[in-house]
Amino acid sequence: MQIFHVLWKGIKGIFDFINTYFKVVVLLLIVLFLATLASDEEIESKPNLAKLYLNFPIYESESFAAQIESIKKNDDIKGVLLLIDSPGGAVGASIEIADMIKELNEKIPVVAYTQSLMASGSYYAGMYAHSIYANRGALVGSIGVIFSAPNFEEVMDKIGIKMQGVSAGEYKEIGSITRKWKNTEKEFINNLTQEQYQMFYSDVIAARGERLKAKNHLDFAEGKIFSANNALKLGLIDGVNSMSEVEKILQNLSGVEEIVWLKKR
Repeated sequence: MQIFHVLWKGIKGIFDFINTYFKVVVLLLIVLFLATLASDEEIESKPNLAKLYLNFPIYESESFAAQIESIKKNDDIKGVLLLIDSPGGAVGASIEIADMIKELNEKIPVVAYTQSLMASGSYYAGMYAHSIYANRGALVGSIGVIFSAPNFEEVMDKIGIKMQGVSAGEYKEIGSITRKWKNTEKEFINNLTQEQYQMFYSDVIAARGERLKAKNHLDFAEGKIFSANNALKLGLIDGVNSMSEVEKILQNLSGVEEIVWLKKR
């Protein structure tokens, strides 16, 4: 009986220890495990390059600005790959993005690459990159400005809809879709469009510099869209390459030995 009493006392002591300290031990093991994972991740996946995505019609610049800010917060990022697949969009938003790229490229190299489409506002947005490359099947250009609106006047007359209201200012209803534009309105819109168009192609000339082989804007602008090879001949881009080749170009520019991409949130 004495032996069993001693054994039971020992077993009971073990269970009492487990019951008292089990949760503490498990918690310490979990903390140690998570700390190890965090340490391994920091060592193995410290990013040195990042990708910026411009793959949407450009009607605002805030979402793109958020991508820029996440890159700026990481001091380890040495270069950026700007991936463009966009038909363009609003002039103002395109200029906002262009200025962001210009500012970022002054700090770290930004290389632009399009797999399919870099046209109109998206060309404007990406033209301040350190260099621009395109897939051989991509389309580049469409440097021009358009202002258009439908005219529903005849349709409204047929179904008996009439517009009413008051306005102050001769051009306050300019661009109306309920009637034919007046000659003075057309002239005003044309002058405004030409002004923005001149700004567009002048900025392209300034951004591309000596790399722009076509010195007359009639050759590279006028709303013309070009194949990658013809865009290269005109100097609108710097090369016709694959994605992997452009990644190597960025790697060399950035001076990183092994590419570790910043993970997209």
